[in-house]
Amino acid sequence: MTDIPRLALNDGHTIPQFGFGIWHVPVDVTAKAVESALRLGYPLVDGAYLYDNEEGLGEGLRRSGVPRDDVFITTKVWNNEQGRARARASVERSLKTIGVDQLDLVLIHWPVPEQDLYLETWEAFIEMRDEGLTRSIGVSNFNADHLDRIITATGVTPALNQIELNPELQQPRMRAANAERGIVSQCWTPLGNGRSFEKEPIAAAARRTGRSPAQVVYRWHVQLGTAVISRSINPAHQAENMEIFDFELTGAEMDAIAGLDIGLRTGPDPSVFKIL
Repeated sequence: MTDIPRLALNDGHTIPQFGFGIWHVPVDVTAKAVESALRLGYPLVDGAYLYDNEEGLGEGLRRSGVPRDDVFITTKVWNNEQGRARARASVERSLKTIGVDQLDLVLIHWPVPEQDLYLETWEAFIEMRDEGLTRSIGVSNFNADHLDRIITATGVTPALNQIELNPELQQPRMRAANAERGIVSQCWTPLGNGRSFEKEPIAAAARRTGRSPAQVVYRWHVQLGTAVISRSINPAHQAENMEIFDFELTGAEMDAIAGLDIGLRTGPDPSVFKIL
C-alpha cells in the first residue's frame, strides 16, 4: 500500500497530499468507487453536496471497512447556500447524508463576489469549526483579494484554497499568494482533461520514467508541493494514479513542464462566476 505524504495546515492539522474526488462520479457507482479507492489506500475523499453523491461517499466508507479516523473527508458549501444560516444547514445536511459526526474540511465552493456573502459564510465556518462540526475550514477558487478580505475581517486564515491547476494553467501567482498567507494549495482538474499529455515535456518524462503521462502530471503536482485530487471509477486506474511516490522528475523536466503554462482554464473565472 502506498504511503501518502501529508501536508501541514496552518491550524495544526495535516492533510494527505493525494486523494480521491467524486465530482462527476455517477450516483449509482459512487459507493463502489469510494470503497475501491479506500481499500487501495486513498486517505482522502473530496466531495460536495452539489455533486449529489455524498450518500454514496458515506456508503463506500462504511463498506470499505477503513476506520473513519483514517479517512480525510472534505465537503463544500455551494453558491446558493452561502450566508450564515444556509451555510450551517448545508454542512449539517452533508454530515447527515455522509453519516459522520465531524468533517475534516469544509470549503466555500466559490466566492461569488456579486452576491457578497462569502465573508458572512466564512464567519459561519469559523463558528462551526469552533463547535466541532469540522476540524478545518478553507475555501475554493478564491483569488488573493477574496482571501485578504476574509482574513482582515476575521483574523482567521483559510487552511486551504482549492484551485484549478494543471500544466496549461499553473497559476504561479495564485500559488505564491496562498503560500505567502500560509495556505495550502490543492488542485482540481489536475490533468487538465489530458490536454498536455502529448506535449513533449510530458511525453519525454513518461518515456524516461516508464510511466504514463497521467502519472507524470500527478508527480509534477506533488513536486510543486500542492495537494492533488484525482478521479477514476476504475480500480486499476485508481491504483495506477496513486503510484507516483516511487519516482521523481528531474529539475530539467520540471522546468520544461513549466513552459507549458498558457493560462488556459477548463472551468470558470472565480472573479465573475456567479451560477447559483
